Formats: sequence, structure tokens, C-alpha cells
Amino acid sequence: MLPAILSSPSSSSTSTFPLRYSSLSSLTNLSSLPLTIGCRRTSKKSTHNNCSIRVQASSRMIEKETPETERPHTFLRESDEGSSGDDSSKPNSVRARFEKMIREVQDSVCAALEDVDGGGKFKEDVWSRPGGGGGISRVLQDGDVFEKAGVNVSVVYGVMPPEAYRAARPVDNGDTKPGPIPFFAAGVSSVIHPKNPFAPTVHFNYRYFETDAPKDTPGAPRQWWFGGGTDLTPAYIFEDDVKHFHSVQKGACDKFDASFYPRFKKWCDDYFYIKHRDERRGLGGIFFDDLNDYDQEMLLSFSTECANSVIPAYIPIIEKRKDTPFTDEHKAWQQLRRGRYVEFNLVYDRGTTFGLKTGGRIESILVSLPLSARWEYDHQPVEGSEEWKLLDACINPKEWIC
Repeated sequence: MLPAILSSPSSSSTSTFPLRYSSLSSLTNLSSLPLTIGCRRTSKKSTHNNCSIRVQASSRMIEKETPETERPHTFLRESDEGSSGDDSSKPNSVRARFEKMIREVQDSVCAALEDVDGGGKFKEDVWSRPGGGGGISRVLQDGDVFEKAGVNVSVVYGVMPPEAYRAARPVDNGDTKPGPIPFFAAGVSSVIHPKNPFAPTVHFNYRYFETDAPKDTPGAPRQWWFGGGTDLTPAYIFEDDVKHFHSVQKGACDKFDASFYPRFKKWCDDYFYIKHRDERRGLGGIFFDDLNDYDQEMLLSFSTECANSVIPAYIPIIEKRKDTPFTDEHKAWQQLRRGRYVEFNLVYDRGTTFGLKTGGRIESILVSLPLSARWEYDHQPVEGSEEWKLLDACINPKEWIC
């Protein structure tokens, strides 16, 4: 995954947001191209005006979602001009099977969460994009157990400009200047915030991306990759819970490659890092992106296994902790850790920042944020306290299982 490339406003410069992302919120925006937003300097005096005009023009070209009253059987199109020639609507295509998987995961996770909550129900919004595809957003809010839980799927098409293509996938020949590149992106994403401070927040996201270069374009082949992960963010450490969570992640990884868990566990610790705090957002899990150096069928099965592991990894922890008695002090600490969650998502999460900068569906982009959070000036937990132990584990990532 590449971070946003923001070039300085020097001569003929452009600010470009490559198509790599870590949150489903960005998937809801990918067909809202152009993805190039910036300014081109013609002279020192005209820089500001040209930049302003360019951004305004780009904003007007962003497509907005259309609310739908019914869920479609599929968001896939029967034909896709400029594609590799595969019929993406065929039931055996990777696109079709990935869409089927993420919609089944959305159904199963929502059903499991409603069962645990007891009283809360998910509100569903279905939307489509003029450029192709659409999505289903589901949110449970102010339930008996969950303060806020969002589970979203998105399947979108679009066209990226050559600048974004070269940023995402450098061409073999530096002189090659391919035209606009059609792309396909699909994913499922969820963030679940329980009310009880002893019950942890969890986030997961699994996605698939394809680009199709224009026919006969040298140095710009068709590309595909998978990305995703599942991570745990508690306010208090219960080692048995954390070990259980990581053991399920390791079990899913080990079915495919013994190197996956240690590799993706470290990647998770490194990605969910709040640089200005010098600490991690939580206690990790697994995270990967840009994965295409294995067989495509194997990676589709791997992503499916990981997505299906969310319920067995998380639900037993919630059932164990949701009714634990707590004090106002426990709740205040949870709110402080929620503040860290907000900081990471708004400052560093590539999917969130990409979505905000490209004018996407704001409800989908910010669904990951909790209903409430807290910031205290220069808060320092007492050394040796349970709060201190959590902070220490976020600063110094641990190996939770052998």
C-alpha cells in the first residue's frame, strides 16, 4: 500500500492520491475520479488562482451516490468496457466470488452482533454509483451492548488517470504514458465499539483490487492484489482474550503459509502506529496489502478464511466481557483510548484521509468513529496500574502467542 503522494506546488506539479487504501470508506469513493487534485504553476503570481480553479473543477466532477430502495442481487456489471475480456458477472469469476464472500460475511457478522446485543438492530442503506457498482452500509447504534457497530460492503468500478496508475504501479518502461486505466475494487469493512470498557473494539477489512490497462498498451499490464486485516483495540488487557484473538488469526494464516502470521502481525503493529504519540492504536492482529505474489485462487481462499475468522475471534470475548461491572474511572479511560482511535483514523488511516480528500460519502467514511471520545491534558496513568499496562503494550508491541 502506498501513502498519498502530495507533491509541492513547484513548476508543473500535481497532488496525486494513489489507489491504495486500508478502509472500506475509500472504496465508496474510488469511482469518483479524477483522483488528481492539485495545482499547476504557470507563474509565481498565478499559482493561487490556478490551484483554486483546478480543485473546484475536480470537485464538480466527483460522482455522488444514489440511494436505492432494494439490495441488488449483484453490483457487478454484465460487461465492462476496457476490461481484460473476462465476464465479471460469471459466478466463477474472482470478482463474483469475492463479492459473494463479502456479502455473506456482512450478513453473518451483523447477525452475530445482533444476537449478542439482544435489542439493537442494524440500519441498512443501499447505494449505487453512476460510474458503476454500489454498496450496502449497515450501522447498529446505541444498542444494549454496542455503542456503535458498522459493517459495510462496496463493489465499485471507475477509471483512474495515468498519474494515479503510475503512482500505484510503476510501468516497466519509464517512457510509457498509458491512458486512463479502468479499475475494479470490492471490500468489506467493519469497526465495532462496545459500551463496556472491558470489552474491546475490533476492526476488520478485506478487499480486492484490479486494474485493466488499455488494450495493447506496452508496459502497463493488468494488475490485481488483495489486502486486509483484523485488529483488536481494548482499553484493558485480559491476556487470555488477546491470546485467543491472536491464536485465531494465526490459525487462519497457518492454513496457507506458516510465514503469514509473523509477517502480517508485524505489519499490523507497524501500520496502526500513532506517530505523534509513539504508540500503537491497540494490541494488533494481522494486516496485509498489495498481496499478489501468490496464486490468485490461494489468496482468495486466504482472504475468505481471514474474514470468516472474525466471529470466532471476537464474539467469545464480547460474550465474556459485556456484562463486567465497571466504574466511571474505567469508562473515562475507555474514552481516552477512543480518542487515540479517532486520532489515528483522522490523521493516519489512508482510507479515511483518501475518502475525505476526494469528497466521498461522509457517513461511510466516518462510520469507524465512536459515538464519544475524550481528551485530557497531559494524562499519565499511574505506573503499574491496569491502564499503564495497556499503554505500555501499545508502546512496546508484544508477542502474544508462541
